[in-house]
Amino acid sequence: MGNSPLSRRNHQNENSSGGCRRKSRFKPNQLATMAESESDSDFLKEFYIPAYIFNDETKFSDLRDVPEFPVLVFINSKSGGQLGGDLLNTYRSVLNEHQIFDVGEEAPDKVLRRVYTRLEKLKQEKDEFATKIHERLRIIVAGGDGTAGWLLGVVCDLKLPHPPPIATVPLGTGNNLPFSFGWGKKNPGTDRNSVLSFLEQVMKAKEMKIDNWHILMRMRAPKEGPCDPIPPLELPHSLHAFGRVSSTDELNMEGYHTFRGGFWNYFSMGMDAQVSYAFHSERKLHPEKFKNQLVNQSTYAKLGCTQGWFAASVFHPSSKNVAQLAKVKIMKKHGQWQDLHIPQSIRSIICLNLPSFSGGLNP
Repeated sequence: MGNSPLSRRNHQNENSSGGCRRKSRFKPNQLATMAESESDSDFLKEFYIPAYIFNDETKFSDLRDVPEFPVLVFINSKSGGQLGGDLLNTYRSVLNEHQIFDVGEEAPDKVLRRVYTRLEKLKQEKDEFATKIHERLRIIVAGGDGTAGWLLGVVCDLKLPHPPPIATVPLGTGNNLPFSFGWGKKNPGTDRNSVLSFLEQVMKAKEMKIDNWHILMRMRAPKEGPCDPIPPLELPHSLHAFGRVSSTDELNMEGYHTFRGGFWNYFSMGMDAQVSYAFHSERKLHPEKFKNQLVNQSTYAKLGCTQGWFAASVFHPSSKNVAQLAKVKIMKKHGQWQDLHIPQSIRSIICLNLPSFSGGLNP
């Protein structure tokens, strides 16, 4: 590490046989590590949330400076092969384990409802420390676009007066959301230094807004049999808001099953959705095959080829044309809908909310 800014003075040790010099027990690199550790400790205090914020069982009597950037960290331990699990362990080692959550063990909506209920209770008890935590709270989410969308959806559903800003760690395959907001698209390191570096970025980050779009989808009800969105697998968590509206909802229409949901990245119909779903299904059935970002991207490309993505007119029949599968209307003026003309060559329609699609491509 080079010369240490700190030094340890050697002391004389007097004894009966005369004076002798006692060597320091610390080497220069050890001194540098100590200095670095003290510096890291001061830095991490700006993100640290004490345990009493999360439950009544722990008390924190000597509250001094409130952290400037208190964070809740949500990590998908299954993302990025082994990276998610490694990152989870690192965050738990540098911050309070009470503020680190594995989304596979506890859903973010339950966590956030519990945390905000607790903060409101402490706020009513005139706890100034907790009040400041409430005002300054931030969220870090580490996972793919689906995990990030899941957190965005949960925060949106909570309808908080001051929703916390969310920083996204690119731990997935495409990472369109992190890339669009400047967090990069390559899977990060999981060691201590990488985590400290990311926290420093969080500290310096500028807060920005993102639109969220609500979807209303109707499907003709079959005369026989069920009408499930994508059997037999579950919907991705990013579509957690999807669900049929109740029979008494005004959005319902006779003869149709009505679904509603939302998106932050993009919403697609046709071949692109078919490829994405094939990838999702394969990963769900064989998670052991999806160990890192490069392998995931190559699998995605292979699925795109088998679906005829690069030669749609040859491999993809015209019966798969979007116009044969759905009627699309657009609103150019408020309340005035008109049919969208879809040429026979079109196999996919994508509604973009970000300047990044399919792993960093800017259409």
